[in-house]
Order: sequence, then C-alpha cells, then structure tokens
Amino acid sequence: MKRSAVILVSALMLGGGGALAQDNPMSFFVTSTNPGEGANLGGLEGADVHCASLAEAAGVEGRTWRAYLSSSQENARDRIGAGPWHNAEGVEIAPDVDTLHEGENLVSKENALDESGNPVNGRGDTPNRHDILTGSKPDGTAAAETCEDWTSGGEGSAIVGHHDRAGLDDSDAAKSWNASHPSRGCSLEALQGTGGDGLFYCFAAD
Repeated sequence: MKRSAVILVSALMLGGGGALAQDNPMSFFVTSTNPGEGANLGGLEGADVHCASLAEAAGVEGRTWRAYLSSSQENARDRIGAGPWHNAEGVEIAPDVDTLHEGENLVSKENALDESGNPVNGRGDTPNRHDILTGSKPDGTAAAETCEDWTSGGEGSAIVGHHDRAGLDDSDAAKSWNASHPSRGCSLEALQGTGGDGLFYCFAAD
C-alpha cells in the first residue's frame, strides 16, 4: 500500500510538471545555435526566421517569433509583443515589457534555456557562451553597436548581454542580461573569443 501511494504521488507530481508546460507554452528561449556567419544574421528578418525554425524544430508551431535585437530602425523592446513570456519548462520570465527591462525578470542561467529546454553554457563552463547578441541598451532601445544592423560577419561590434548575469566583476553591466559590453568583432570567431557563440534571445510576439 505504501509503495502504491508513493507511485501515485510521483505520478501526480510528474503530471503537474507536464501540465505547467502545457498551460504555459514556450514563448521565450535562447537560440541553441548561430546561423553560421557570426553577427551577420541576414538582418532582423533573417534572425526572426532562425527563431521560428528552431521553435518549429522543437515542436512549437503557430507562433510569431521575433529575435530580441535592436537595429538603427527598430528597438528590441518594441519587437517582442506584450508578454507574458515563458521558457520551455513553463517558467514565467517576465509578465510584460516594463518588468522585463525595469523590474525583476527571471532571465538567468537556470531559466534562459534553449528551444529544447537545455541550459546554455555560462561563465565557468567550457566553452563559455554567455555573451548574447542584443545591440541594445538596458531599456531595450537601440545601441550604436549592431554589427551594421546584423549584416556584418567581420568588422564592427555589437552590444551583448549575459544570460547568466555574471561577468568579470559585480557591476550592473556585468550582470545585465541585455547590455553588458560591446563585442570585439562581428565574426563568429571574434564573438567566441569574448565568451559568446553568436546566440540571441527569441520571444513570441503573439
């Protein structure tokens, strides 16, 4: 009887976790891969297509995906819809745009998962992949550094954030999810050289 009770409780707990993910389908993730040319993403349109392709491959269909990237023509915060946004495990990252940028969002190494629900390497891991492309200021508006509006895979620079909220010191910038520092270049090799891999955030805008 005791064994049966334990099995029943375990099943209920597992079922509850599945229900959470179903009730809050994925609407936020970090890309697991770069399209292949560093910060040359084919502009914002190409980055959006990459988000959609990864989400569909992970089994999430029928959503309108937007890369969290700013350009000279558009602010990242204006691209991603109104929220709320949940990761692949159903955890709410932020309820709205203002909380995402000015409140207590839950972007962290534990919660900023890729489209398959896997953690993304951060500071202290090999390789470190915590530099996430954004081209944005802390408030989600466009910075000057966007690797030529995401069309350069060579010269230039892009602002990156740290998805694990960790850096070389304890400054606000080092702990920023979207505006930590400029990259040393736009090629994949340059991005990897400073602790990144050409990854970026994706949000469902619908």
